[in-house]
Amino acid sequence: MIKNFLLVGLGGMLGSMLRLAVNIGFKSASFPLATFLVNIIGSFVIGIVFGIAARNSQFDVNWRLFLATGICGGFTTFSSLSAESIFLLQQQRYSIFFLYLLLSIVLGLAATWLGMTIVPK
Repeated sequence: MIKNFLLVGLGGMLGSMLRLAVNIGFKSASFPLATFLVNIIGSFVIGIVFGIAARNSQFDVNWRLFLATGICGGFTTFSSLSAESIFLLQQQRYSIFFLYLLLSIVLGLAATWLGMTIVPK
C-alpha cells in the first residue's frame, strides 16, 4: 500500500511540474491555451495508458498508478473525467454518463464560483 502511495506521489509531482512547464511555455491572454493543452494531452495520454492496460494483461498495475493516477492526475484531472466517461459509454450506461458529465461541469463551475465568492475581500 505504501508503494502505491509513493508511485502516485512521484507521478503526481512529475505531472505537476510538467503542467507548470506548459503554463510557462504557452501563455495566452485571449485563450486559456495552457489549460486547454494539458487537458487534451492528459486525456490522450490516459487513453493510451488505459488502452495498453486493457489490451495487455502483463501491463503492471504499478505503471498504471504511476502514469495515469500520478502523472496524468498531477498534470490534469480532466483526463480522469474523460477516461471515466468513456468507460461509462463502453458499458452503455448512457444516463449515468450524461448525468456525470453534466453534474461534473455544472457543479464544478458552481463550486469554483462559490469558493471565489466566499473569500473575504
